Amino acid sequence: VLAAWQRPYLNVFKHFRVEEWKRSAKEGDVAALTDTRMKGTIYRIRGSNPASSYLQLPRAGTQSLGLTGRYLYLLFRPLPHKHFLVHLDVATEENQVVRISFSNLFKEFKSTATWLQFPFVCGAGSEGTARRGAAPADVRWTCLVLDLPSLLALYLSRRYSHLRGVKLCCNLLVKNLCTSDLLFEPGVTFAEARLGDLSCRGVAPMPRELAFPVPKGEKWHNLYDYIRY
Repeated sequence: VLAAWQRPYLNVFKHFRVEEWKRSAKEGDVAALTDTRMKGTIYRIRGSNPASSYLQLPRAGTQSLGLTGRYLYLLFRPLPHKHFLVHLDVATEENQVVRISFSNLFKEFKSTATWLQFPFVCGAGSEGTARRGAAPADVRWTCLVLDLPSLLALYLSRRYSHLRGVKLCCNLLVKNLCTSDLLFEPGVTFAEARLGDLSCRGVAPMPRELAFPVPKGEKWHNLYDYIRY
């Protein structure tokens, strides 16, 4: 059951005050930028080696975020013509730490008892074809949704306890990170959600502070990618 402070969702960057770097750590070329299109602060992480440039939460590997939400949302954009890497450390009910990684460096899915590696195929963009390898020039902002308990159950037959830590390595732009027990559906307005009675299916519209901006007359899915694992 979600702790009250994590309901209905937890805006991770806001809650842990990433911009102060007291409870988070950065290494290498990590910059906070104001993005007019995204209407807010984004973080750019770039470098030639994932080990040398990253943004990490919590600050120390011995600490834990203790986030129990079922879904993890990452709002990010791979840097064009580059490879990126993201690590999530999750704890099982048996108190084992499993690392879940995804990257466009990985050619195929690999798993061990303590590590799941998912190849990330950058979305179609305007070209209409998903591409393996380095991100294409027109790579889009993406909402990546990970169903953490399902991933652990499916691949390792383990029961999920909580998210311990996150390490966002180069090369990417990141807007936010969030955990929730709700499945947020981008591009759905609050009015549409009420009309369609989505809540009974456990689906909710994206909270405003986590949503990508959609200019008037545009459709969310024409502008952004939504990927669910």
